[in-house]
Amino acid sequence: MEREAHTGDMPVIVTHELTRVFGSYTAVDHLNLSVPRGAIYGFIGSNGSGKSTAIRMICGILPPTSGTAFVLGCDTAVHPKRVRQSLGYMSQRFSLYTNMTVRENMMFYGGLYGLTRTERRTRTEEVLVRMQLTEKADVLAGGLSGGQKQRLALGCAILHRPALLVLDEPTSAVDPTSRRLFWNLLSEMAGTERTTIFVTTHFMDEAEHCDAIAFLQQGRKIASGSPTALKEELPARLYVLPQESAEAGTAALRAAGVPYDEVYVFGRQVRALVSRDVTLPSALGAQASALTMEDVFIYYDRRQRG
Repeated sequence: MEREAHTGDMPVIVTHELTRVFGSYTAVDHLNLSVPRGAIYGFIGSNGSGKSTAIRMICGILPPTSGTAFVLGCDTAVHPKRVRQSLGYMSQRFSLYTNMTVRENMMFYGGLYGLTRTERRTRTEEVLVRMQLTEKADVLAGGLSGGQKQRLALGCAILHRPALLVLDEPTSAVDPTSRRLFWNLLSEMAGTERTTIFVTTHFMDEAEHCDAIAFLQQGRKIASGSPTALKEELPARLYVLPQESAEAGTAALRAAGVPYDEVYVFGRQVRALVSRDVTLPSALGAQASALTMEDVFIYYDRRQRG
């Protein structure tokens, strides 16, 4: 369910024509974003689309070549340290100290965020409970499972109660059960505390949980909106073909003279994305089907590959 923005709230992230050039290569090209408070905002794109570079600029780690990025009203290029202190960041590598215990990791990160020793102790105990890590508090981080490391990393990122969480592929190394628990925690934070969550993911079932999504292609935002809107506005329809391979499906479409955007296997289905203005002949035996975010991603990914 999409969370409603409260009237009068300033967007938590605003970028205007944000651009980063490395030599002759433009990694991020005039990116415009507006992320409301309390939203789970998905930032989606293939490898090399510019997501990581954009995140580094939004977090105040990398200055833009041109354009601006404001986080919580603060210019990330002018006050990068202030921006970094105001947000929580978590990457797929978790950035934990494996030779320190769970509690020691939290106490250390609390200190980095400027909490007093008393605040760190109190907040650490609160977050241990929330992340379901109380029984692991004195275990070395290196001895945790992937899901436990993930929750520890998230706990470290929220110790200072940031208004914004930036998560870069945070579930790429954990099992489905841990992913589900992690997303339940994110939904709770966005819903009850109105924490804004800016997240990249390659799991399109996770993208379905976002309130809004921006697709990046070769550094440019090429589509944005809610998952429902993106599926409704996609310039293609989805069909399930009766053939048993993508090659056979492609051959059938070509033989019928039907132009298509992509033919691919998804599970045990052969799927085809076909322009909305194309009518498929009944002889093909194709069945119209509902789009998923996986299909939307494939459509835009093909645009990047050309």
